[in-house]
Amino acid sequence: MVGGGQLARMTHQAAIALGQTLRVLATAADEPAAQVTPDVVIGSHTELDDLRRVAAGADVLTFDHEHVPSELLDKLVAEGVNVAPPPQALVHAQDKLVMRRRLEALGAPVPRYVGIASLDDLDGPDGVAAFVARVGAPIVVKAVRGGYDGRGVRRARDLAHARDIAGEYLAAGVPVLLEERVELRRELSALVARSPFGQGAAWPVVETVQRDGINVLVIAPAPELSGDVASAAQNLALRLAAELGVVGVLAVELFETPGGDLLVNELAMRPHNSGHWTMDGSRTGQFEQHLRAVLDYPLGSTDAIAPVTVMANVLGAPVEPAMTVDERLHHLFARMPDARVHLYGKVERPGRKVGHANFLGTDMAELPALRERAELAAHWLSHGQWTDGWDPHG
Repeated sequence: MVGGGQLARMTHQAAIALGQTLRVLATAADEPAAQVTPDVVIGSHTELDDLRRVAAGADVLTFDHEHVPSELLDKLVAEGVNVAPPPQALVHAQDKLVMRRRLEALGAPVPRYVGIASLDDLDGPDGVAAFVARVGAPIVVKAVRGGYDGRGVRRARDLAHARDIAGEYLAAGVPVLLEERVELRRELSALVARSPFGQGAAWPVVETVQRDGINVLVIAPAPELSGDVASAAQNLALRLAAELGVVGVLAVELFETPGGDLLVNELAMRPHNSGHWTMDGSRTGQFEQHLRAVLDYPLGSTDAIAPVTVMANVLGAPVEPAMTVDERLHHLFARMPDARVHLYGKVERPGRKVGHANFLGTDMAELPALRERAELAAHWLSHGQWTDGWDPHG
């Protein structure tokens, strides 16, 4: 697996149960996956020789992130490396403009957009002014490559602001994508997996809650989502996985409009934050499923094992608490023994994902209380403070 982050760390956990050994390409020995797997290559995903070292003798090369240059993956494929997902699929998760154009050609619903490749095109017939005149303001300006967790995505309030933001990116050599700002009811995620054999499997569609561009909460299944809309989202994700030639897990992030329409926002071709609930709430978690898919095993059941699961991300606090993580965990379990906690072994920094907690409920009617408990737990693990004033010694 290229990348030594938390996704590789949790994939390693799944690999153990399958009798597999996961070798990871990490940039440092203290990265989350490098802390726990015995087979680590220290190097860079932008160096061909490092990629060759991690792929040597492996059954398959897969990814913790999508930032490996396509030209390097093409060389590995030419040398006989089994790359999954293959580079011709992965590019649709690497390049937002390539993705938008391909999805549009496939008839998938996407926001209105235009791509701008250079400063010369900024004020051209397909430039910022023309796009704003067509869709109105505000609009969203995105870096075509490299953005995640809200990075590389900025909202522009008017034409002048949009031109300034786009100009900053383009001056730095980064092409941009301009998109209409979609009126939202909420954001959803349709997570599926596909094997080289062509077998597909879909988990229940979930609702994702964002704060400052970062996913902070996932509710599985998405509440008050009609069966028809849920099936449409799952079928769309499975169709895209097949059309794009995906091997492994695919997350299709969706906008749901107030009228109930779905628009594709982003694609991720790897285990995804919106699928962390599956580790405790599904018969087959996304990390095991990703391994099954890239190794061409039959895929596992994606049925939920509880009527509702809430996943809360643990984000680094603005100021790191004086209380150790171990002590915070001790107090959390004393109050909430049913919490399923997954910590990543990361140094705490403001806004950084350092873990997540899953809570399972016996009835969808429990959702408000379950969500409150999940948010309390995540804040406690981040800040060492109970927002409701709970006193363990009271």
